[in-house]
Amino acid sequence: MASIEYNTDTLDPALAAVAAAVEDMSLVMADIGELLVASAQDRMRDGEQPDGSPFAPRSQTTLDRYAKLSLSFGAPLNQSGDMRNTLFYDADKDGVEYGSNAIQAAVMQFGAAKGAFGKEANGASLPWGTIPARPFIGLSDDDEAGILAELEDWLEEAANSQD
Repeated sequence: MASIEYNTDTLDPALAAVAAAVEDMSLVMADIGELLVASAQDRMRDGEQPDGSPFAPRSQTTLDRYAKLSLSFGAPLNQSGDMRNTLFYDADKDGVEYGSNAIQAAVMQFGAAKGAFGKEANGASLPWGTIPARPFIGLSDDDEAGILAELEDWLEEAANSQD
């Protein structure tokens, strides 16, 4: 399983403050997980990486192959929407993980060189061409702002419950 870990100077102090104010961070982490999954789904739908840049377009070779096979296609990572629907999160008191269990997710996130997975029985390379990375998992500036707002809500709620 591929992994990307984020620790940010912006979020770490807010997370520490909330951890000191609430008894169990599980619900906080679940809220963050929901935010991250929704954001990644939106980015996939919009063809956008966490940094705001567009996904790499399909190559003309790929488009020609799809046409030859009479395959329909949408924007990269949006052919059917299935991969977008595989996004999930797992939260507990210590953190949140989010991602996709789709078989092609790691290849879409990190890319793959032609032949990286060997050859088919007929000798054709797997994949048959280089697949550029199209990162969809990550932490955007909007994600960071949303998480910070969520943490502020939790701090406010904790402060109000002590009154």
